[in-house]
Amino acid sequence: MTNFKDRIIRAAKLDVHLYEEVEADKGALVQAMSVVVLSSVAAGVGSIGKVGFSGILFGTITALVGWYFWAFLTYFIGTKFLPEPQTKADVGELLRTIGFSSSPGLIRVLGIIPGVGALVHFVAQVWMLVAMIIAVRQALDYTSTLRAAGVCFIGWIIQMLIFMLLFSILGGPAKPM
Repeated sequence: MTNFKDRIIRAAKLDVHLYEEVEADKGALVQAMSVVVLSSVAAGVGSIGKVGFSGILFGTITALVGWYFWAFLTYFIGTKFLPEPQTKADVGELLRTIGFSSSPGLIRVLGIIPGVGALVHFVAQVWMLVAMIIAVRQALDYTSTLRAAGVCFIGWIIQMLIFMLLFSILGGPAKPM
């Protein structure tokens, strides 16, 4: 468990070596999934006044589905449309690195403190975005951070559109989580 806690802290500190480590560690998939779950539960607890207890369950399921879809989408965009000559990756590597990039989202539990929820969620979102760009750069073996940011931006737009379509059809939240 100490290794897991250490990995979460290193991921939140944006430790490039951590992202390389989990990229190579095929056994880290359960840990990566656990980070996604813990981060989404922290967001649910931090927003409990707005979403209630059922929001925690819905948010966790949505986060897991979104994580898997995001990793697949990032793999596809990063290896098929925007690869660098040395790019070599598989979906598992992206699942592991992107899962750990959710580590900064654990601070969202602090959103339960009255008056700071919006600020905490904003800081967490920006921090997770930076972590995700680092995770994508490492998993896709990019030398360019800008290229990794571009892959994340393109994937975010596509995922946002798909989630908005699904939520409008299935009757969920008006915007993706």
